[in-house]
Amino acid sequence: MRKYIELSEEVIARLVCGKCVEGSLHRDEWTGKVTFRAYQRMPRIREKDRLVKKLPWGWVKESIERIKVYGSFPKNIGTARVMGLLEDNTREAKNALIDRELIDFV
Repeated sequence: MRKYIELSEEVIARLVCGKCVEGSLHRDEWTGKVTFRAYQRMPRIREKDRLVKKLPWGWVKESIERIKVYGSFPKNIGTARVMGLLEDNTREAKNALIDRELIDFV
């Protein structure tokens, strides 16, 4: 059994580009033909994280809900030195947050 499905030009254009199209198949009440209706999804618009301070081994960023601290250290400097650098990185991140609070409220 073969069924023919009516597709709009927008759906065909997305399929030609290799993109997926989410939607629903249903039978039209008046014509009896099977038609495809694409969902009209809105893209998620997310605010970018704001850089608070660039650290020597990472960064401190602020999003709407969180404070993010990132640190990346080379393995070849040894575990003891990495632990010391981690403490220094954390101390600098704390100082950056204190400075941000002082600047925002003054």
